[in-house]
Amino acid sequence: MICDNLTLSEDGKHLLFAGQDTVELAEKYGTPVYLLDEDKIREKCRKYKSAFKKYFGSESVPLYASKANSFKGIYKIMAEEGMGIDVVSAGEIYTAFMAGYDLSRAYFHSNNKTDADITYAMEKGVGYFVCDNEEELHAIQNEAKKRNMKQKILLRLTPGIDPHTFEAISTGKVDSKFGTPIETGQAKDITEKALSLSNIDLKGFHCHVGSQVFAEDVFERGARVMLEFIAQMKEDLGYEACELDLGGGYGVRYTDGDPYLDIDKKVSEVAKAAKDACKELGINLPVIHMEPGRSIVADAGMVLYTVGSIKRIPGYKNYVSVDGGMSDSPRYALYKASYTCLAANKMDENCDFTASVVGRLCESGDIIQEKVNLPSSIQRGDIIALCTAGAYHYSMSSNYNRLPKPATIMLRNGNENYVAIKGETLEDIIRNDL
Repeated sequence: MICDNLTLSEDGKHLLFAGQDTVELAEKYGTPVYLLDEDKIREKCRKYKSAFKKYFGSESVPLYASKANSFKGIYKIMAEEGMGIDVVSAGEIYTAFMAGYDLSRAYFHSNNKTDADITYAMEKGVGYFVCDNEEELHAIQNEAKKRNMKQKILLRLTPGIDPHTFEAISTGKVDSKFGTPIETGQAKDITEKALSLSNIDLKGFHCHVGSQVFAEDVFERGARVMLEFIAQMKEDLGYEACELDLGGGYGVRYTDGDPYLDIDKKVSEVAKAAKDACKELGINLPVIHMEPGRSIVADAGMVLYTVGSIKRIPGYKNYVSVDGGMSDSPRYALYKASYTCLAANKMDENCDFTASVVGRLCESGDIIQEKVNLPSSIQRGDIIALCTAGAYHYSMSSNYNRLPKPATIMLRNGNENYVAIKGETLEDIIRNDL
């Protein structure tokens, strides 16, 4: 099994997720349905927190990247686990606020915060803005001045690191739409400008190299570039940053071919590289943050579908259609992302039938996964489980074809399950129509 929270029933027929029978859950809640393993989410939070405290010190805390999966329940968990959060929109800020999360521990990202976004974030007491560019810097200054306050910020910089990941989710290169590049000299200019503004409290810098990163030294290289910049700003401007956020992006196992991530080992390697660089450069180790999102929630999630039609085209290919699709699981359509699909009610049968698992939407690109090996007995009414689906499924879901978004069911303690997000109804689809 690709994840340790996947097991089998005693008779070997049914797939269990977080110790619970997926076939029974599909019958109880209907399909499509998102499942989330609350215990796994908490376990990952504790691993990150423990590693940060051990290797970086107690002031350095991980920040949950909200965009991976944002709903009220996740912020309650993050608050209880002592995690910081990053948010990228007024919607995520509002969700966290309504969940009772202390927004002074929130970091507000985005390459294009509107004036309304900035005003709203300050009204709600967001602790940090991660400032992307000079226009935004002045907008933050103007709003903070109106409020007679100093706003804490980090400047988002691009370190020129290529993570060798999907082009669409690579964000650390010089020509990225995110951040201000170091290589062109613009990073120094914006640092100098931030230090000159009366209502800006520049705490340090931020970078993010990309997502689904497994390369051994990507974060170490990023840390080195950023710490060299910090040392240069100390020499040139007399300013030494006290915080450095290295972003997120650690990869997860979507298939058997993906490696395992040892959180403690990875954090220890980044910490060693950072400490060695600081010693060499003659600067203090800043308070370090990182922003795990996918690696906290991805393998804590699953989507269950019910099989509809089976189409066999001899000499060409086969199709297994399910009752969801790119509206609830868009990553294959976006990135050709790999996943593991399992016949949840036929785990004891040989997988001797190769097919494309596709959705019900009126779109030729509505594909869940190509070349999936399933039992040849697969038929209407069977249950398909899409594994490692806790990140960028619900958060990227849509109502394309006017399909309602599925419910999210939280699983915990081996036998408890409850609705964390209600499934949409047909009435919800037209709620805002006039």
